[in-house]
Amino acid sequence: MDIDQDTRRTLDDYGFEEATFLALQARVRAGTLSAQSNVVDGRVEPPLPADILRLPEPGKPGYDDARDAGLQVLGAGAVAAVVLNGGMATRFGGVVKGVVEAVGGRSFLELKLAQTAALAAALGVDVPTAVMTSFATDGPTKDFLTQRGLAPLYFSQYVSLRLEDDGSLFRTGDGHVSLYSPGHGDFLSALRGSGTLEALRSRGVRFVMVSNVDNLPARLDPVVIGMHVRAGRPMTAEVVANTGEVGGAPARVDERVMILESMRFPPGFDHSRLPVTNVNTATFDLDALDRDYDLTWLYVQKTVEDRKAVQLEHLYHEASAFLPTTFLQVPATGPYGRFLPIKLPADLEAAQPPLQELLDRPPLG
Repeated sequence: MDIDQDTRRTLDDYGFEEATFLALQARVRAGTLSAQSNVVDGRVEPPLPADILRLPEPGKPGYDDARDAGLQVLGAGAVAAVVLNGGMATRFGGVVKGVVEAVGGRSFLELKLAQTAALAAALGVDVPTAVMTSFATDGPTKDFLTQRGLAPLYFSQYVSLRLEDDGSLFRTGDGHVSLYSPGHGDFLSALRGSGTLEALRSRGVRFVMVSNVDNLPARLDPVVIGMHVRAGRPMTAEVVANTGEVGGAPARVDERVMILESMRFPPGFDHSRLPVTNVNTATFDLDALDRDYDLTWLYVQKTVEDRKAVQLEHLYHEASAFLPTTFLQVPATGPYGRFLPIKLPADLEAAQPPLQELLDRPPLG
C-alpha cells in the first residue's frame, strides 16, 4: 500500500492488522461486505417481557438483596470501571469530548474518574478505572489528565483505513489515506491485548462496568452491580424504555435474545415494537473478556470532505450474541437515572440542570 511514513507510524503504533484489513477490503470489492450484508440472518422479533429484567427501586422487592450483593463485591475490591473515550474527536469541533468542561468546572473524564474515586473512598477500597482511547484521543487525553494529577489505566482501540465503495483506498484531497477508529468493538480485544485485563485481574478485579465517557449518569452503582452478580450471567446490558428513536436494541433472532444495531434489523422492521433501547453500558465478568469474539463487521458510510467514504466497524455489545446476557432495564432520568448522552455541544447546554443534580448524588446510591 502506498502510505506515507507518518501514517504508517500511526498504523504501527495503534495496532493496525494489515492481514485483517486486506481480507475485509477484498470482501468489499467482491460485494459480500456491503450495506446489505449488515442485515442479520434469521427471524427477528421483539423480545418477550420475560427477556427484560427491571432494576428494582428502593423499598421494592429485590432492591436490598441486590444492593447487598453489589456492596459485597465492591467492598472486596472486585469491581473496576472502563470508560470508552475513543473515536475520532469530531463532534465537539475537533476537541476530544472527554476533556471538554461538562458541568461544575470539570470535564467529562474528570467527573467519571471522580465518581469512581468517591465510591472507592466511601468503601475504603481500590476501585480501578481504565480509559480506552484512540489514535485521535490518546495524546490529548493523557496530557490533560496528567496535568490534573490523574493516572487511570490506559489502553487504546485500533486504527484502520477508509475505503471507497468499490473497495479502493479512500484518499483525501491532499492524496493521503484517511484513518479512522473501527468502532468500540475493539474494547473486547484491546483490553486483553494491551495487558490491561491482566493488570485488573492482578488487583483482584472480577467484574468490569463499561460506559461511554459522555454518559455521566452511568456510574458504578451497588444495585446494578448486585443485579449482575445475582443474575449469574457473564454479561449484563443496560437498556432504557424505547422513546421512539431508532437505535440498537435487544431483539430475538431465531429465539435467541441479542443486541442488534439499527442497521442490522431487516428492512421495514417496525422499531416501535421494541420495548427498550440499548444505552451502551454493560457489566461483564472479567473472565468473559479473556477470549476472542467473532464480531460482525458492519459496512458504514460516512461523509468525509463532502464525499462518501466507507468505514468497517464492529461493536462490543454484540458479545450478547455469544454470551448469556441479562438485559437490565434502568431508568433513563430521575433520581436514579442512568442515561443522559451528550453527543453535541447543544446537548451539553440543554443537559446542565440534570447534570448539576447528578453532582449531588451520594456515591453509594
